[in-house]
Amino acid sequence: MAKKVLVPLAPGFEEIEAITVIDILRRAGVEVVVAGTQPGVIEASRKTKHVPDCGLDDVMPAVDTFDMIVLPGGQPGTTNLRADLRIKTIIERLRARSKLTAAICAAPTVLSAYGVLEGRRATSHPGSRAQLVAGQVVDERVVVDGPVVTSQAAGTAMEFAFKLVELLCGREKAVEVNQGVLARL
Repeated sequence: MAKKVLVPLAPGFEEIEAITVIDILRRAGVEVVVAGTQPGVIEASRKTKHVPDCGLDDVMPAVDTFDMIVLPGGQPGTTNLRADLRIKTIIERLRARSKLTAAICAAPTVLSAYGVLEGRRATSHPGSRAQLVAGQVVDERVVVDGPVVTSQAAGTAMEFAFKLVELLCGREKAVEVNQGVLARL
């Protein structure tokens, strides 16, 4: 059975961080559901426009079917995610089932605000680290601590995406997918 991942898009999300994850996970055969926090087109941080698969309200009844949530960074996307109580509810429900929670760039601050990083190692964009109020902040490109995965920025998005494939589908699948994209892992 294919793994299932939720990628919520809020206005102002960072394009590279979201699209890289969506693309690499789908290449690995993961079912990725891209859900907008608002209806219709979502404008990203660099003013590109994106059409989610559905709205966040549409996935709320099926939250327990997801294996992971991945929060892209960007501003004001991260601030918009943190302010959306549906995101908090989804993260809490996934954590209760020991499912994976991942965030990149400024988005680990959302996990920090919700207490997810308590007692864990994590990273984020250097400009956001002061907002990581729980856990141990480390200066690494991708950090895995139990069911929590964090990464630094758009420049680490490919490594982050491949780490997610490895965690969901195994190292062999990550290597197989990389044969088509030739990333430095």
